[in-house]
Amino acid sequence: MKMLLSIIFVFSFFFSFAQKKLPEDFGFRHVPTNYKGDTVDILVKSKKGEEFIAKPLFVFCQGSLAQPLIKYDDEGAYRVFPFNPDSLAVEFHLAIIGKPGIPLVAHLNELGPQYNYMDPSGKQPEGYVYRNHLDYYVDRNIHVIKFLQKQSWISRSSLVVAGHSEGSTIAAKLASVHSGITHLIYAGGNPMGRISTMIQQSRMDEKDSTTNTEWLFDYWSTVVADPGNMNAKGDSHRATYGFSIPPVQYLRDLKIPVLVAYGTRDWAAPFNDYLRVETIREKKRNFTYRTYPGTEHNYFPVKPNGDVDHSIFNWDKVAEDWRLWLREN
Repeated sequence: MKMLLSIIFVFSFFFSFAQKKLPEDFGFRHVPTNYKGDTVDILVKSKKGEEFIAKPLFVFCQGSLAQPLIKYDDEGAYRVFPFNPDSLAVEFHLAIIGKPGIPLVAHLNELGPQYNYMDPSGKQPEGYVYRNHLDYYVDRNIHVIKFLQKQSWISRSSLVVAGHSEGSTIAAKLASVHSGITHLIYAGGNPMGRISTMIQQSRMDEKDSTTNTEWLFDYWSTVVADPGNMNAKGDSHRATYGFSIPPVQYLRDLKIPVLVAYGTRDWAAPFNDYLRVETIREKKRNFTYRTYPGTEHNYFPVKPNGDVDHSIFNWDKVAEDWRLWLREN
């Protein structure tokens, strides 16, 4: 019986090991580096067969939430990039950087609501909470860019940084402080900052004589009173404060080509329209705008009754517009 149990244990161990998924199983190269004692997970997507041909770097800064880069279930993987990266991979090596303190790969049954990774107590890991702020992401991403540009398969002919949602703020500040960036794609962002988006979202949900918005102004007052506070179950004061500094401050002085892309039914659309009006007034020739009429934050159409139509996927069209803009600029 002991021999039988030993055989079962060994078989179960090797079966479990064989089942462990790796980035290569999903068509990505895992290129880790170290930043201030932390292991930083970088996934690189290249055209098949051209992994070591020198091409420029395209860095994508993803949005918020403590999600693993690779999420999968028994039917396969979810998208790592929100768009199909194949067309951009013809001309670039695409890189995306994992969240601090979050596993690189996870099955959906390991994740909580909104595909967030939780520690055994049901909270976001401390390693994530204490690093989840704008300054960390910008400084870490500069380190990653410098690390990748040392690789023989990265050309320095251009350096594209793109970001969506929270990632747009990271990308905008990154472009304002790193002189090597040649092109910025600012997608689904709010030039007036995160707290403005939260307020606008709440306003859109208001009914006649009913509001839940006032508490956001009280919350913002609390954040401003102690902007460095890192104690939080979700976003810390430091995270909220940093991401609420209006990115227009980073955007207005850029001289490089900038593409601003947004859905016109996004909560932040009025603020992007304002940015467009101002850049026209200031005669800034380096800004280009791509709007997606009737679509929300992730470019899904919004029905007349306000419901989002998730059956129509526009992200690949958005990415194709990016590719064409990069060719023109």
